[in-house]
Amino acid sequence: MKNTIPDNSQIINGIAFGFSAAFLLAAVCGALYTGEGTEIFHGWYLILISPCPLVTDYFAIGGLGSAFLNAAACGFSCWVFMTLLKGKSTANTLAGFFLVVTHCFYGLNFLNMWPCFLAPFLYFRSRRLNYKDNLHVCMFTTAFAPLVSEFLFRYTQGDAFVFGEVHLKAEGIALALLFSAALGFIVPAILPGAKAWHKGYNLFNGGLAFGIFGFFVFNFMYKTMGLVSPGPLDVTNDLYEATGRSYGIFVNLFFILVFSACLLAGFLLNGRSFRNFSRLVMDTGYSSDFADKYGMPICLMNIGLLGTLLLVYVDVIVHFTPGAGFTGPTVGAVLAVLTFTAMGQHCRNVWPILAGYCLLYFTAMYFCHLNGRELTWSISTQGYISAAAFATGLCPIVGHYGIRAGLAAGFICASMCTATSALHGGYVLYNGGFTAGITALVLLPVLEHYIPEKRERIRSRGERLDHALETLSRFSGGDDTET
Repeated sequence: MKNTIPDNSQIINGIAFGFSAAFLLAAVCGALYTGEGTEIFHGWYLILISPCPLVTDYFAIGGLGSAFLNAAACGFSCWVFMTLLKGKSTANTLAGFFLVVTHCFYGLNFLNMWPCFLAPFLYFRSRRLNYKDNLHVCMFTTAFAPLVSEFLFRYTQGDAFVFGEVHLKAEGIALALLFSAALGFIVPAILPGAKAWHKGYNLFNGGLAFGIFGFFVFNFMYKTMGLVSPGPLDVTNDLYEATGRSYGIFVNLFFILVFSACLLAGFLLNGRSFRNFSRLVMDTGYSSDFADKYGMPICLMNIGLLGTLLLVYVDVIVHFTPGAGFTGPTVGAVLAVLTFTAMGQHCRNVWPILAGYCLLYFTAMYFCHLNGRELTWSISTQGYISAAAFATGLCPIVGHYGIRAGLAAGFICASMCTATSALHGGYVLYNGGFTAGITALVLLPVLEHYIPEKRERIRSRGERLDHALETLSRFSGGDDTET
């Protein structure tokens, strides 16, 4: 009797449930670990009513347990839509889920997500589109959630805003709802066109389009209207300060358990084998649907391995350089690298980009040393940690053009990552994808000019590898593509 395993859609829904349940369990454990106790709900309340431009650390505002509770609430909400809407969950759906929970530790919460999340349904209804097939668009639209909080709690109040207090105004609510409704029709229109700009070499496709649109909105709100942007909140959390502004031990244990569970589950679902995994890591990552090509059990193992890689990267740079440590945005960065583990990212095409960040750091240190100056930044400061995770979306460049191109992509992206958020005031959560998109615009013409034949050569090599593996599978009496 042949063993039956869940199909890709069921596994994707299971991943969403599993991560959400892990966040909920971590919220309880986190509250006990920090001594928050019942204050976890008050901390969550503070998260909900706070303006949250980049980078607003939810650990600092609400506490460790409250931030994980926020992620659990938003994650389970996405899971409900994924399971109740008719149709199949896809790799795009999984990418949307990970982007939602990524930002639940800085900028996105259970209140400001809903106007953005629900607005695209108006567009789907008007165009008679299938809701489930386009659910990822709803998830991507939450990139603008900080603007919803800004309209509700600060933009129309000016000096009357006080942290921890709510003074809603009718005009603020109206602006938030009108802006969200507009997003419902704008985001589905600009998403497809953005891919043409970077030719598919930036997996965080929405980042470039959203960043440019956010640039317009921010400048209209403040520059055109003659107002001064208040910027990020300046919050002091006594409990957070007392713990050294970092929860390294707790976060590392959490991710080690979660990623180990992903590896084990993928291994078991794949028939207690690593069959097909070698094919995944040989894939260029360009326009690839790993779930469809290799199966979700393999993608589950990819989640575990790639997440572990970024966790090790963060641990190393935090240990050897001064910086942010394990804050809310750092946790979000580790989750962000999982976004396209079913659509192009794997350890082999990601590590050169992370190495490119380190290359910029050492290069800057060298030239500062030559000039007798000290470097004023490090790759473990918050902006560089978060941006590095999103820069991994440039992995198709590594797959097509090689390691040196990946080093250049990481180098260029790192040189811009802390400056791009100023263009949209920090009100677009996908700033890392925005920076990666600009990097692709800068780097791709150079690569295509000097190595135009590279793409066809790699595609041909990949086709020959697939043919060889299929031939070997036939001779061995098995089907290597079966999952």
